[in-house]
Amino acid sequence: MTKPKRYLVTSALPYANGPLHIGHLAGAYLPADIFVRFLRMKGEDVVFVCGSDEHGAAITLRAKSEGIEPQDVVDKYDALIKETFEKVGVAFDIYHRTSSELHHETAQDFFRVLNDKGEFEKKTSEQYYDPEAKQFLADRYITGTCPKCGHEEAYGDQCENCGSTLSPTDLINPKSKLSGGTLELKQTTHWYLPMDKYEEWLRPWIVDGKLDGEEHHDPKEWKQHVLGQCKSWLDGGLQARAMTRDLSWGVDVPQELEGSEGKKLYVWLDAPIGYISATKQWAKDKGKDWETYWKDEETELVHFIGKDNIVFHCIIFPIMLKAHGEYVLPKNVPANQFLNLESKKISTSRNWAIWVHEFVEEFKDRPDLLDTLRYYMIATMPENKDSEFTWKGFQEANNSDLKGKLANFVHRVFVLSHKFWNGEVPSFNTELEIACSAEVDKTSTYAKETDEILFHLERLSNFIKKYEFRSALKEFIRIAELGNRSLQNNAPWALIKTDEEATKTVMNVNLQIVVALSIAAKPFIPGTSDRMRSLLNLPEVQVGDLDKFIKDLKSYSPTLSSGHTLNKSYHLFTDLKDDWVASQIQKLEDSQETAIEYPELKEEATFDDFQKMDLRTATILTAEKVKKAKKLLKLTVDLGFEQRTVVSGIAEYYSPEDIIGKKVVLLANLAPRKIRGVESQGMILMAENEKGELGFVSPTVGMTNGFTVR
Repeated sequence: MTKPKRYLVTSALPYANGPLHIGHLAGAYLPADIFVRFLRMKGEDVVFVCGSDEHGAAITLRAKSEGIEPQDVVDKYDALIKETFEKVGVAFDIYHRTSSELHHETAQDFFRVLNDKGEFEKKTSEQYYDPEAKQFLADRYITGTCPKCGHEEAYGDQCENCGSTLSPTDLINPKSKLSGGTLELKQTTHWYLPMDKYEEWLRPWIVDGKLDGEEHHDPKEWKQHVLGQCKSWLDGGLQARAMTRDLSWGVDVPQELEGSEGKKLYVWLDAPIGYISATKQWAKDKGKDWETYWKDEETELVHFIGKDNIVFHCIIFPIMLKAHGEYVLPKNVPANQFLNLESKKISTSRNWAIWVHEFVEEFKDRPDLLDTLRYYMIATMPENKDSEFTWKGFQEANNSDLKGKLANFVHRVFVLSHKFWNGEVPSFNTELEIACSAEVDKTSTYAKETDEILFHLERLSNFIKKYEFRSALKEFIRIAELGNRSLQNNAPWALIKTDEEATKTVMNVNLQIVVALSIAAKPFIPGTSDRMRSLLNLPEVQVGDLDKFIKDLKSYSPTLSSGHTLNKSYHLFTDLKDDWVASQIQKLEDSQETAIEYPELKEEATFDDFQKMDLRTATILTAEKVKKAKKLLKLTVDLGFEQRTVVSGIAEYYSPEDIIGKKVVLLANLAPRKIRGVESQGMILMAENEKGELGFVSPTVGMTNGFTVR
């Protein structure tokens, strides 16, 4: 196959309903970042896109649980996720949003084209309906027992335990995530994508790498678990899949289509189109042509994802692209498997996770630890099977590889260079025979040392091209090992006493090894690369620097010329002690949910006692702080038939601007009382948790003000 002219690289859009943990990072984002940085160092034309998936069912579930709007959820987590990526060094060309107007337009246009071409089938079918919530449920609102592995918390579209793709009716004992209640089947009409219709081209494309009879990609380069999951799905028979949903949050089905009222695009039609809309926005911002990256056959499209998204990126999205008729299909989908934590599965519900934003905040003054995090997650990356993160492993990677091999070598080279030549690069003679392995090989030369550097850089490059990032990382650290051996075998601190010319050549070789390390580090630990370049008094690694360095090395034209001034050295990494590791493990243990001591029930109340309380729905119209009172807010609430002033002790938990428009429940017949000079005419109902934190007891959004709660 011919070499591509350009690359378009995508990472799975994270749900904007929570922060990132280390499993996310190791799954879809670090591998993509390594690949893109490597391509840039080779001077390739590459665009790296991602963005927040803001229309998943998980977002509306979180909004409902917190009594806020979905837009509030996505605004909060989009900002947090974007900032986290920036701080941990994942460098997208654009991080976009599926809530943007451009994305809505792009997704709707894509849907129109498929609809106009007759690619959809409009069908009426029975779907699960929650009688308590009074709505049809999207797949992720439904949980039950997986029919294939018996996992009791499978979703209506997928079992995250075994990876099987499901339909809600496949589940055993399905329940609603909204109400927890049982479901009933009711008729509803939707647009379906008849996936079985496309199997004639889809199977040879996946299995043989052939598209319309022509070679498209090498299937041997795809990971076995990716091919295995795709083949399993194909062998099981492709079924029609609904591309629309009965939802209140998401991208509208184009309004001109009959029956579109109340219908939204299925999130797995909407979300991957986010890659396209992100590219459009990037191109608009940069004055580029976005279509070149999506519609030119000389573009190589690569999707980086976790294994739970394989079917969507290898079957559903390619079907959509091919059915549309203008788009390129992915050349590879190098999905990673799952990362476990200290012998357990990462669990967001149990808080068994290392949250990346918390880590980068805690160690914001320790850039070395941010790169240790990257390094260790690459070293343990779940490329072909599930792997495990442990704090002891983190310590070992830091102390042995980064401090013991990399940092010590760099520091020794710089200390000796400053000691012998006041920090200036000495002149050297590449033809001079030197004892690089004095006691082993009397004929070693400068050429032999540079050939070893080239050997490891070539292997590193080949591994990255094959998405084998763990193996590539080993080649990086082997370059540091080469440097340590060179110092140990040549002992320049002793050699200089008898042969200064040979010492100059030895130190030049080792300085070139430092340059090689500064370049090879860029895809893996970019912060360390930048710090090494600063020590070398060189600019940060630029586009094309890898190929240029290799070319210069082959012609024995060193990057560091004689007389070049080096900066003073410092230790790039320091040892992590056992007590530091113990503190991290303890922090993880402390994060687990502990037994809650519930307050004792109050004395029994009769039904007549309860009937005396007049609870009403209301909306907060205004809110302001009460002067000289840290805990009090003065609220104006709308009861529909009148407005009232209420003083509420919630200022520690809510700012005035955050609660205006909030739906609340008001105890309306509580006797008025003056609080800090303000007459309060009622009480807002609040719930209190075991930490004493307060939360609103809110009626369903949209309920009319002034009606009773009973």
